[in-house]
Amino acid sequence: MKLFSSPTSPFARKVRVSALELGLAERLELLEVSLSPVNPHATLREHNPLGKIPALLTDAGETLYDSPVICEYLDALAGGNRLWPASGPARWQALRRQALADGITDAAVLVRYESAARPAQLRWTQWTDGQWLKIRTALEALEQESLDGPFDIGAISVACALGYLAFRFPEERWEERLPRLGAWYTAVSERPSLAATRPA
Repeated sequence: MKLFSSPTSPFARKVRVSALELGLAERLELLEVSLSPVNPHATLREHNPLGKIPALLTDAGETLYDSPVICEYLDALAGGNRLWPASGPARWQALRRQALADGITDAAVLVRYESAARPAQLRWTQWTDGQWLKIRTALEALEQESLDGPFDIGAISVACALGYLAFRFPEERWEERLPRLGAWYTAVSERPSLAATRPA
């Protein structure tokens, strides 16, 4: 299998962490691409018309995207219900946490694009503030939860979202305001799958 990826992409990291947790990492060939909203990648767009990473080329020649679909596909390859609880409240909790974490990451990526890709004279402060409101409100919600338990797709997604914030926005220092979440992130970051995929 081939994975269109980037070492700094939080969504690609989620796939790579999942593959490591499932024992499938050696089956993934990483195809590193560099792209932005104003710098599309022609080869990637041939496989994913949205031009986004991650995108997985399966051994059967199909292309899967985006990260929730790819991660669930890898879980199925590994026998199923390894990262996805099979049913009941645990499943819905994991899926909800994945959605919340992906929302944090979406907002953070948009903030990054606004500050790094958009010309300074065109930046919209109120729009950026709106993205930060989403991020901070979601982090406060996670502070109220107990994330101890299985390292499922919900926990993986949260860890990768927090890792992206730590990488791109260290000045935010969210862990000082949210000590419970900060302590969980510090501990889980030592997990081999996360340590091996930490962006540099």
